[in-house]
Amino acid sequence: MHPITDKEFAQFQQFIFEAAGITLSGAKQALVSGRLTKRLEAHHLESFSDYLRMLHSGQHADEVQKAVDLLTTNETYFFRETKHFDFLREQALAARGRTQTYRVWSAASSSGEEAYSIAMVLADCLGDAPWEVMGSDISTRVLQGATRALYPMERARHMPAPYLRRFCLKGQGEHEGSLLIDRGLRSRVRFRQVNLNTTLPDLGQFDIIFLRNVMIYFNDATKRQVVARLLSALKPQGHFLVGHSESLNDINSTVRPLAPSIYCKTP
Repeated sequence: MHPITDKEFAQFQQFIFEAAGITLSGAKQALVSGRLTKRLEAHHLESFSDYLRMLHSGQHADEVQKAVDLLTTNETYFFRETKHFDFLREQALAARGRTQTYRVWSAASSSGEEAYSIAMVLADCLGDAPWEVMGSDISTRVLQGATRALYPMERARHMPAPYLRRFCLKGQGEHEGSLLIDRGLRSRVRFRQVNLNTTLPDLGQFDIIFLRNVMIYFNDATKRQVVARLLSALKPQGHFLVGHSESLNDINSTVRPLAPSIYCKTP
């Protein structure tokens, strides 16, 4: 098998930008090669150019999805950036007693840790009141893992101990060192594939949207388009959360900052 060339890497950069709006930096060439090599081996291809031709042929939609999965997946963990969950708790407690369903969207949920972290807070604050969490991602592979809800225990290192006891089952035997999200909590979270770089399906309106640690992969034009799409699904006075290293400054004028990385949609 021939090593990936600079030209081939540039073509994969274009491929994933067109598929998902993601801009891969030049430093990601080794990552692209490492993640896709097994796909070349699976199809007995000698070069990355051969694989690109397969992806662009229009005859291998399943393979295109596999390539997108491999190039967009990032590891995450429970209760990442804990201040956001403190804010979520405040908002959920303030929503107690209302009859309308409280809805939160984890818009780049990857393997589901963020969505289940949100659900734990809502279950704690709202109990049996009407609430729901939706998690979405472009990768079907990670969504399958999210639905399964079985995780390495190390990803729970930031999870509050009471939540670990209340919402997680400790793996036994072949699953030693793992945790399984309790079935009751799983029933309040639904996952679906959504490409944020295209027109959104009808998802309804949300009280809070998490879009964290994904805009760093978008250029400015894509950021504006994605944020505008998601804000159309956010209720007036709803809250929009981004990663701590991200900002909506100069991205959208219909939100106002409440705190670093936390915004409110203006009515």
